Amino acid sequence: MIDCLFRSRGVDGEFAVFDSTDGTRSNWDPQIQHGSPPLALLTRAIERLADGTGMRVGRLTLDILGAIPVAQVKVRAWVDRPGARIALVVAEMLIDRPDGNTRTVARVTAWLLATSDTADAAVDRYPPLVEGETADITHAWDGARGYLETVTWRRQSTAPGAAFEAWLTPLVPLVDSEPTTALQRLAMVVDSANGTGAVLDPAQFVFMNTDTVVHLHRLPVGHDFGLRARASIGPDGIGVTTAEVFDRSGFVGTCAQTLFVQRRE
Repeated sequence: MIDCLFRSRGVDGEFAVFDSTDGTRSNWDPQIQHGSPPLALLTRAIERLADGTGMRVGRLTLDILGAIPVAQVKVRAWVDRPGARIALVVAEMLIDRPDGNTRTVARVTAWLLATSDTADAAVDRYPPLVEGETADITHAWDGARGYLETVTWRRQSTAPGAAFEAWLTPLVPLVDSEPTTALQRLAMVVDSANGTGAVLDPAQFVFMNTDTVVHLHRLPVGHDFGLRARASIGPDGIGVTTAEVFDRSGFVGTCAQTLFVQRRE
């Protein structure tokens, strides 16, 4: 039974050490991790750096620097560009190599911005996304084990040619049984925009994202998140998935992912 995505194994110098559980396994390859668990774990490190600063995350950028094995990982975070109103922070995930060296497999950079009262000027680009009846086929990886077992995925019925919509809810905590913040919960599902917005058959094509960039005009709330997503595939093996991101209160922000596209032989 999968009860969390990572288990804390303490500290090793500047690193926090975690064991990756079966809940991190990718639907593309069970030996590597889905992008959302690393994004969420590195977001956790960034939130801890930001605690008490009066700033919050305005943008998260995950770069996947190599295949992330389902294994023990190390995480560290630091302030790259300090500032009282605007700061850039970085979190990295590393693994130990068989030769004794380490390799960085994922990096998240985040802009932290000082908060102030702009409630009287707040505006959303889109009305709230309302969840309807779940479509018969939720995604193209039905039955896949691992990460997809840790999220409820409710694909919505949309008009032909329209962007795809899905509501997702994490079912397990991020680390052990500790409380998971709403931003971490969003990070646990937002990388799935690529699957939500897929326009290719995964039996015929590989379309893996190399990054996930999330812009947030407000922090998410709650446990349920809606994605309205659609991929664009270029003629030379490169694509982009873009998505609008919602919670139950309305529009939260946007997401974009670069896709490596390759026809299966």
